[in-house]
Amino acid sequence: MTTTIEPWGEDNLPLLERMNTPEMTAHLGGPETPAQLEDRQQRYMRVATRGGAMFRIEVDGIAAGGIGFWETDEEGTPAYEAGWSVVPELQGLGVAGAALRLIIDQVRRRGDRTLLTAYPGVDNVASNALCARAGFELRGEGTEPWRGGMLHFNIWHLDMSPLDTTGRAVDVEERFTDDSLDLQRWSPFYTPHWSSKDAAAARFEVGDGLRLRIDADTPPWAPEWDGDLRVSHLQTGQRSGPLGSGDGQHRFRPDLVVRESQPEQRLWLATHGVIEARFSAIRHPDAMVAFWPIGFEDRPDDCGEICIAEIFGSEVEANGGWVGIGVKAQNDPRLRTDFEKIWIDGDLTVPHDYAVEWTPERLRFFVDGAWVKTVAQTIDYPVQLMLDVFEFPRSDGDRDLSALPHVFRVERVRTVTA
Repeated sequence: MTTTIEPWGEDNLPLLERMNTPEMTAHLGGPETPAQLEDRQQRYMRVATRGGAMFRIEVDGIAAGGIGFWETDEEGTPAYEAGWSVVPELQGLGVAGAALRLIIDQVRRRGDRTLLTAYPGVDNVASNALCARAGFELRGEGTEPWRGGMLHFNIWHLDMSPLDTTGRAVDVEERFTDDSLDLQRWSPFYTPHWSSKDAAAARFEVGDGLRLRIDADTPPWAPEWDGDLRVSHLQTGQRSGPLGSGDGQHRFRPDLVVRESQPEQRLWLATHGVIEARFSAIRHPDAMVAFWPIGFEDRPDDCGEICIAEIFGSEVEANGGWVGIGVKAQNDPRLRTDFEKIWIDGDLTVPHDYAVEWTPERLRFFVDGAWVKTVAQTIDYPVQLMLDVFEFPRSDGDRDLSALPHVFRVERVRTVTA
């Protein structure tokens, strides 16, 4: 099922009529008259001429509802207001959420207003839940006259303002300028408890930034569990249970067994604040680079992932690329995976800043200081930083040796206090 949005057209009055049912308008004072529907159709057509945009929601090419945003003023702050409606037979299937993500991306790419608002009725459970899932913050309630009565609504804000670290202290800033890697901050092995330090050892150079490499003779890091995947990786913590146990960080499959027990290392752990790295992606279909802090996992449930950036070389083009951003629950039952790929304009093979601003209530993600996504979930345990380049095996078993080494270039990594 694919959800898309298309500009609202002159011929979309029948869709308004289809949505003008007691069920669909229960939170808006009931169905409208034909004259009111015609007036609504004309208002929708005028939205685009007044700084906003109105769209028809389509599911697999079939009209399924409407969604849009228009200019408003929220207590003196220029903002956009969003509104949406989905036909009954497609409600509860994620259609409204997918459409809302699409218009959030449109507002983000415009960049002219950094506040998006929504005002669903207080008794509209589905729309209020959607606002919460999309990263909006509940700011209060309000009332206003509406169709001869009073409309009682919640006030939701999505803060799309840029990253601002003014007045905050830098906790740690790593620029990899020394002649050797600082082993008081970094462990140059990829979760070696599932394999071994020999197999999971990183190949790298430092001095003028960090260069993580996958070479022609880099072996698969853990053939028993991960096939022919190759990786070169740094992390800022390490722990595992005893040999033969299933106790270890980043349990990416349920049958994992510790093959080489590792001592506990708490090197550079963060809890809240800003985590940021500046690095360059690799444009090659076999490669992927990532920056993804994970829970230190001294308690089994404390294992969620904050994916600041995950970039597949197959999704990088000359004028931009898809960047995976968000939260992955992994094995934390308190979290809900909220992860998406966001198109970022520009050459991703040159350095860009990727960051998260992490508070007890939510995580706001940024690329080059510009907001790209908010996840309204709570992660309240320390995380270790994970930097890596992967080479994925091809279905035919061949490797593109002519493209090697794959080099992941990292200029800096820093954490800023909350």
